[in-house]
Amino acid sequence: MGTIFKPLNMNSKECSRTCINILVRMFSTHDTLLGMHGQNFKDHQKNLMSKGLPKKATIDGVKKVVVVASGKGGVGKSTTSVNLALAMAANKPSAHVGLLDADVYGPSLPTMMNLKGEPHVNEKNQMIPLVNFGIKCMSMGFLVDEKSPIVWRGPMVMGAVQRLLRHVAWGPLDYLFVDMPPGTGDTQLSLSQNIPIDGAVIVSTPQDIALLDARRGAEMFYKVNVPVLGMVQNMSVYVCPKCGHMEHVFGEDGAHKLAEEMKIDLLGDVPLNRIIRETSDTGRPIVISQPDSPQADVYRCIAAKIAEKLNETENT
Repeated sequence: MGTIFKPLNMNSKECSRTCINILVRMFSTHDTLLGMHGQNFKDHQKNLMSKGLPKKATIDGVKKVVVVASGKGGVGKSTTSVNLALAMAANKPSAHVGLLDADVYGPSLPTMMNLKGEPHVNEKNQMIPLVNFGIKCMSMGFLVDEKSPIVWRGPMVMGAVQRLLRHVAWGPLDYLFVDMPPGTGDTQLSLSQNIPIDGAVIVSTPQDIALLDARRGAEMFYKVNVPVLGMVQNMSVYVCPKCGHMEHVFGEDGAHKLAEEMKIDLLGDVPLNRIIRETSDTGRPIVISQPDSPQADVYRCIAAKIAEKLNETENT
């Protein structure tokens, strides 16, 4: 924009008013945020997101991809991802299930699935997933020392995620669960734009601050045309093991209310439970170590609902 000169016959106040009017007219006639309102802005945003996007390519040998996401860290997303993958395998013994840890900076999969060591490479130069409890697993944690921080910028992270997707011998898989990093950043956007995702599961606690970010996460998937299968309310209630008293530590039914407001299904409530935490930390997730427990049953019920919803979307 060129310099705006003060007219000789205007005082400073008149000149300021004229300059403001000129700027308003300029912004109202161009595709800028200040000149767009309501549906026009939404259409503009959608057009921008669709321009120049890479063509989505399926992952060789993988039938269904389910991402498990949260807007905020610390809500139990990785624990949920691991137990849902194991629950799907328990519900469908003939199905092949995989688990990808897409959190490059903070990989949890090696600890939770009790796996260590670098993956071998096949004749096609593809990494062979490590397997435990019948689940094929891949994580950046297999490729770096567990005590070494990963200090990478965005492009390097995205390159690593692409290798974990494309340079791994995943097939044959009926279900690939992807444990996403928290937030709505490069990894989420890149995965949504590069591979067909069959559905997203949003994990949140009932706490108001976590629900704010859960809403953002769900809205992001809607914007990139990824179906949101539903929400999981994690740490929903604490039940005293001695007296049975119930305490809603993080609030009561917050995810239920958000799901209803956004017209998203509430897939299930997972309690705040010491055994769930201990079994995950020791590499024996509760679905495997205590399959008859009420907590394991919660995960199996959620996995069954996910499978049902995937079948519904496939038939529509």
